[in-house]
Amino acid sequence: MKLPKNRTIRSLTSIREEVPKKWYLFGVCITFLLLFLFWGGIRFINIVDEVFLPTPNGVVLSLAQSFGNPEFWEHIGISVYRVFMGFLLACVIGIPLGILAGTFKFAESFILPMSEFIRYMPAAAFIPLIMVWAGIGETAKILVIFIGCFFQLILMVADDTNRISKDLLYASYTLGANRKQVIFKVIIPALLPKLMTTLRLIMGWAWTYLVVAELVAANNGLGYFIMKAQRFLDTESIFVGIIVIGLLGLIIDRAFAIANKKLFPWVEGGN
Repeated sequence: MKLPKNRTIRSLTSIREEVPKKWYLFGVCITFLLLFLFWGGIRFINIVDEVFLPTPNGVVLSLAQSFGNPEFWEHIGISVYRVFMGFLLACVIGIPLGILAGTFKFAESFILPMSEFIRYMPAAAFIPLIMVWAGIGETAKILVIFIGCFFQLILMVADDTNRISKDLLYASYTLGANRKQVIFKVIIPALLPKLMTTLRLIMGWAWTYLVVAELVAANNGLGYFIMKAQRFLDTESIFVGIIVIGLLGLIIDRAFAIANKKLFPWVEGGN
């Protein structure tokens, strides 16, 4: 049965309420369509020279040609490797430190002030030191991504841990749980849904720092591909590199969202 027009509008404009899936997809499609129309319109009336802003058709054609080139897939593979290694290293060290800081005030005094201080330092500023400490190989590139993610991750995990209701802790103590059981049976399970959302955000930052990381004497990777295209004013290839990074990030983000929804279906919206 078709909803009345005014009822449909009311459902679409309700605050924080779900909308029919077809309307949600319609909004997504319209956004991208408007973007391409705006881009194509600028090129059609020739406001910007083609050297600086290629046509959408030219970018799509260049993207298709790049996907047919094995060397381009090598750039994608090495960039994915660097992002995941930097991200995983940050998670292995940062998540336990964040849980400690969010659980014990004494640990917070050691961990959070220093993290707050360093997180405002741009990762690019560490590149000269990283080159001195780790050379110009893969380790240096992974460390740039690690530094860009690590301190933000600690702060966000600590905040997520600190937001866990104290009622859960008091209830576990009343039932006879000791400190270790409270941490591993109450705090960590309660943290997991929020942690997945935090990791989605951190993964986005990891991709953001990729181009910065590949400034360190790189001869492969998507960041190198973009910088090489910039030297030759090949703006179509620059757009291709940016679009591929966006697509890879989107695919990984959707994977996190689906995993979150499957693992923690009781969380509102699966997020």
